[in-house]
Amino acid sequence: MNIRVMIVDDEPYIRHILRKVIEKAADFEVVSECSGMTDALLDFQSLKPSVVFMDIDLDGSSGIDCAKVMLAQNPDCRLIFATAYAEYMPSAFELYAFDYLVKPFDLARVTHTLDRIRRQVQNAGNRAGAGAGGTQEAERGSLPAAAVPESKLMLKGRESISFIPVREIIMVLRENSTTVIFTAGARYETSMNLNELEKKLRPPVFLRCHRSYIINVEKIRTAEPYGRWTYIVRFDGIKDDALMTRESFEKIKDLLE
Repeated sequence: MNIRVMIVDDEPYIRHILRKVIEKAADFEVVSECSGMTDALLDFQSLKPSVVFMDIDLDGSSGIDCAKVMLAQNPDCRLIFATAYAEYMPSAFELYAFDYLVKPFDLARVTHTLDRIRRQVQNAGNRAGAGAGGTQEAERGSLPAAAVPESKLMLKGRESISFIPVREIIMVLRENSTTVIFTAGARYETSMNLNELEKKLRPPVFLRCHRSYIINVEKIRTAEPYGRWTYIVRFDGIKDDALMTRESFEKIKDLLE
């Protein structure tokens, strides 16, 4: 496994620190260091990194604008903002950033972020290798959405159609151009993206809590702080966890209080 990383920061010292931390982490490779937006976009297109550490103030250019272009080219890229400006956090999470690190950041926190990315990539590989053994591959059914009963989600597979009780869905993950639906007893892959599923899995039971996740609020077991702006959510019924923005955490608090 070789996870390709790009560092975009106009401070050479910060790029040096991040490179050292990333190079010490197993399975990661720094393929590009850039100080400005133009070089970053060129390298992003040619080198195709799957992880980008992005400063927000790029010596006159906007890291937010740079990130928007990158995500338009590859929506599955994991974007980690590393900046001295906490006030940009809302704009960053509008892009559903994977993480947001405020300088001077804790190096152990960077390592923790890399560990989470590694586990996600490994889990995605395990699901792909499992094939028919544990994951049911499915595509969107052809019936209009209004014809699908609200209590069931219909997924059309290669040889059969699955009808999943909606309230049994624990989590939905979008990763590597694949959407995976988790229940306590099975995992289903579907061609639907999260925007399509968000129309079917509605509040207050379901919440789009992050760029890559929809979760069933009723299935949450714990939500643990992961830095200043993010939470790790764990569930009853599955071992996989999810990321949640602080804004989503506040929505759940308001809902349950």
